Amino acid sequence: MPMSAEIAALRTLALVGPATAGKTSLVEALLWKAGMIGAPGTVERGSTVSDWDPLERRAQRSLNSSLLHFRHGGIQAHLIDTPGAPDFLGQSLPALEAVETAAVVISATTGIEPMAVRMMNWAAQRERDRLIIVNKIDAQGVNLEALVAQIQATFGRECLPLNLPADGGARVVDCFYTRQAEGRTDFSSVEQAHRALVEQVVEVDAAFVERYLNDGDIDPQELHAPLEQALREGHLIPICFVSARTGAGVPELLDVIARLLPDPSEGNPPAFLKGEGAEAKPLRAEPDATRHVLAHVFKVTQDPYVGKMGVLRVHQGTLTTGCQLYVGDARRPFKVGHLLRLQGKEYIEVPRAYPGDLCAIAKIEELYFDAVLHDSPDDDHIHLKPLDFPVPVHGLAIEPKRRGDEQRLYDILHKLVSEDPCLRLEHVAATNESVVYGLGELHLRTLLDRLTEVHRCEVTTRPPRIAYRETITAPAEGHHRHKKQTGGAGQFGEVFLRVEPLPRGSGFEFVDHVKGGAIPYNFMPAVEKGVRQALEAGVVAGYPVVDLRVVVYDGKHHTVDSKEIAFITAGRKAVVAAVQAARPSVLEPIVNVEIAAPEQNIGDITGDLASRRAQVSGTTSASGGLAVVALAPLSELSSYQSRLNALTGGQGRYTIEFSHYEPVPPTVQSQLASQYRVKDEA
Repeated sequence: MPMSAEIAALRTLALVGPATAGKTSLVEALLWKAGMIGAPGTVERGSTVSDWDPLERRAQRSLNSSLLHFRHGGIQAHLIDTPGAPDFLGQSLPALEAVETAAVVISATTGIEPMAVRMMNWAAQRERDRLIIVNKIDAQGVNLEALVAQIQATFGRECLPLNLPADGGARVVDCFYTRQAEGRTDFSSVEQAHRALVEQVVEVDAAFVERYLNDGDIDPQELHAPLEQALREGHLIPICFVSARTGAGVPELLDVIARLLPDPSEGNPPAFLKGEGAEAKPLRAEPDATRHVLAHVFKVTQDPYVGKMGVLRVHQGTLTTGCQLYVGDARRPFKVGHLLRLQGKEYIEVPRAYPGDLCAIAKIEELYFDAVLHDSPDDDHIHLKPLDFPVPVHGLAIEPKRRGDEQRLYDILHKLVSEDPCLRLEHVAATNESVVYGLGELHLRTLLDRLTEVHRCEVTTRPPRIAYRETITAPAEGHHRHKKQTGGAGQFGEVFLRVEPLPRGSGFEFVDHVKGGAIPYNFMPAVEKGVRQALEAGVVAGYPVVDLRVVVYDGKHHTVDSKEIAFITAGRKAVVAAVQAARPSVLEPIVNVEIAAPEQNIGDITGDLASRRAQVSGTTSASGGLAVVALAPLSELSSYQSRLNALTGGQGRYTIEFSHYEPVPPTVQSQLASQYRVKDEA
């Protein structure tokens, strides 16, 4: 088959949407009807092709995106099954960049859920063709006509049924190629749906509009080009009906994929950019197998048998076994040893990959998520427009159970973070903690399961400590004489100093104003060392003291007994005395918080924020609702996602960003100081 024909015979789509929609079961039905498997597996039995990970089978839900493929009607289809939980958007969002069509699956029993709305919006932003698949059409008590009306009210009148259910969801009738059908459909009619589809498609081409007005109808076989244009422009979003459980509508869905969904030359091109920052210019990738290679890595996995593996979409050129590729701006190429096509956990070696193909390359350590691969050293500074991922703010401090496993844990965490763009690992110097951040409790619980069950690394976790600070609000003086005599040479050092408050964010200043050699210059570093030790350990509540100036202005020494240790001790105790007299204050981190939620929940959210000492500054528009903008103490937002889920029915998300430090209320300072005294005494 010529290369152009190979490309024209490719289809790529990602099944996205909420966890309750039955995407994995639909994948099984598609593979079965396409003849790829002997019988469909079930999520309950853990026998599906896509949910092959032991953790997925135990949880009975998808935790990773999974690649599959099938042949039908002369086409080769690449399919990505994605997780439906919002915690795993790091797996589902990248799939949109690798396909022409985002197939949003909606359950007929639960209707339109927030995840379906989010995925429809994201797919529109990335200019993917969109297809809505209504699953579970044979369930008891479903009202499919009302659901279609709800879909059109939510996503627009351009959402039109491509087929209609009949006999209570036992079968499905095509409405695009078929003008009339025998028997009744469950709602509407084939004639009405056909007319609505044709009128919607011809609107994108004036010549077809004129023909339609003159002739009253057009042979759908002639409408392929305007249909693809309507899909590209979002002027048509087809609705298909299926039951993955019974297989009703699945053969018709296979025909839709083969006959109506775009090939790589018919979809919108990916958003490649060449250059950096404001100078970056759009770069169009041509789905031409004869041009130089452009591909991008949309998934990275760490396979225990084949090592690091990058899963990629070829956008331009042809990949072959043995070819040389560059990763991003790297100047050294790597050699492709094997090209793999994935079918769940199975790896199938292929000799080449054309534009539109999804394949994998293993054992190349240079690969990373979102990396652009090319075959020319001149093609540097090419990258994809970044995806708008949610910011991971749900944190856990983590450390190994066994001493000595710190480096091993760190290496494993780095591998897991490299697989998921919505995981973040950070060492917080202020609290000396390693903190891993994710999108929610389920996200982090899955990470811990992988650590313990897959990598056999036992860990302990706790909520991250709040990085409080201490400061002073008035000038004060301190003095300490350190004198120790134990027979023979003793220890002696005396320090007089004063502390002065500095503006917030100034840090620490040490000033030597000693005159006449009262403290010899060679002992002044020891005084400063003692001062720094005391300020780092904290005075009031055990947190670092900041934003002050320490001025050493006098002291005494002994020609025999003065030593560094004496002046370290004198400096440390003198500054503690000064800080205690300088009206000390504990500071807490204040963060900018933005909470996106449905409009009807905004009142509850602002009230809850007020109870958390937050200052609400206003609201802005957000996708699917409004966003509350506020300043809040970080300590009041511990496990806030759980509270937000309760207020919004799981539809709210929030992001935080450090703003500044402010003094805590007196009651909080007293509590922190009391806890510090108890700990110090213990």
